Amino acid sequence: MRSNSPSCPVRAEALLPSTLTRAGLQPTAPVGVFDSGIGGLSVLQALRAELPREHFVYLDDSGFAPYGERGDAYVTERSRTVTQHLRSRYGIKALVIACNTATMAAVAQLRAEHPDLPIIGVEPGLKPAAAASQTKRVGVIGTRGTVTSAKFDALLRSLRGQSEYLVQPCDGLADAIHRSVTSADLSEAMALCKKYIGAMGRFGTQVGEIDTLVLGCTHYVFVQDQLAALVGPQVQIVSTGEPVARHARRLLEAAQTLATAGPGRIQLTTTGNTATLQAAARRWLGFASEPAFEVGAEQALPTKL
Repeated sequence: MRSNSPSCPVRAEALLPSTLTRAGLQPTAPVGVFDSGIGGLSVLQALRAELPREHFVYLDDSGFAPYGERGDAYVTERSRTVTQHLRSRYGIKALVIACNTATMAAVAQLRAEHPDLPIIGVEPGLKPAAAASQTKRVGVIGTRGTVTSAKFDALLRSLRGQSEYLVQPCDGLADAIHRSVTSADLSEAMALCKKYIGAMGRFGTQVGEIDTLVLGCTHYVFVQDQLAALVGPQVQIVSTGEPVARHARRLLEAAQTLATAGPGRIQLTTTGNTATLQAAARRWLGFASEPAFEVGAEQALPTKL
């Protein structure tokens, strides 16, 4: 990942113009993106590459994380709160749930509660992984909240017979990646990667080996190079950022709300530590020429509906 070179001033006020906060799905309104932490920045990066004219508001809800080790009821309630906040404060025209756990737990309810709002979720790329695999043995790593969810189980059952899926919950890995941002020390995350990859079996292209690895958490993209070194260069790694970005474009085009003028602005906001989000943006987002890339504290987000 490239690092971001310009300074990112930290401010507590909303940073987008007030014209973007009016109700209604207008082409000039921002696209909302949220995750339980900094992992969704990998999805935001893909969205920005696909939709450079769009304005984005990214909400890092790390003040209420981790989602991946909480129950569905907790994750759904937080997702409802965040969605309502993004609508009421920023007037978003579409929502990207850049979190596998939140998508699994809450996307159906959010779509029912906001039928006028295009909502795009992320889910582990099991189907493309099955299509890509030659050995028909696919490894899947994700948070416990994702890989033990009813929606994930339904997805697995829908693909029965296409491949054998070896599913590994990775307790603590997303948090370790999050903590590595400020310390610039990946040793804890690497130790967990080695532990969980080692528990899955042999990787390779021979019969009986796992030849495709699905990243079932958006945080894991930030250690993709390290994971590739562990599984070997012949193993394909499947993430979801680019397909999500293409789907977002299709929905905006269908709704006739695609931005026609740019470049777009980007606002990063958090319920947690602004310094951590700022460090993650500088380290991992490739927005070196971004004219309006700023970080703020999300002080107005309520703790519940």
